[in-house]
Amino acid sequence: MNSEFTIAVHSLVFLAYVPDRMASSQDIANNVGTNPARVRKVMSSLRNGGFVQTKEGIGGGYILKGEPNEITLGQIYRSVSCGAIKPNWCTGDPSKGCLISSNLQVVMDEVFEEADDYYANYLDQITIASVLMKIKQCQ
Repeated sequence: MNSEFTIAVHSLVFLAYVPDRMASSQDIANNVGTNPARVRKVMSSLRNGGFVQTKEGIGGGYILKGEPNEITLGQIYRSVSCGAIKPNWCTGDPSKGCLISSNLQVVMDEVFEEADDYYANYLDQITIASVLMKIKQCQ
């Protein structure tokens, strides 16, 4: 799992919490606890995924596009982090001529792809609205 997913969820929950106003990347960064450049990168993916609308210039920023009860964490995961479960490196070396070494990466790639699909499907059961509701219950 990568931090872009967490930043994306946090940002969208924040926007759902302040639905009547634009939030700048600085506003979101202050709430998330990271820098605005990182927020802008994640928000770009969210904009491309259709989750936020943007307005540039003075008074600009981001606003949630769509209903919080219709946006799932699975949709967000697929938009910003799909494939994040798979590690960047796998053991093995096909040039060694060993059955295990030559084929482990192929098999493990399939395992990680299935795990990624399973995880995204699980996240489809959780909406931005339900996350915000749980946060409000923590008070």
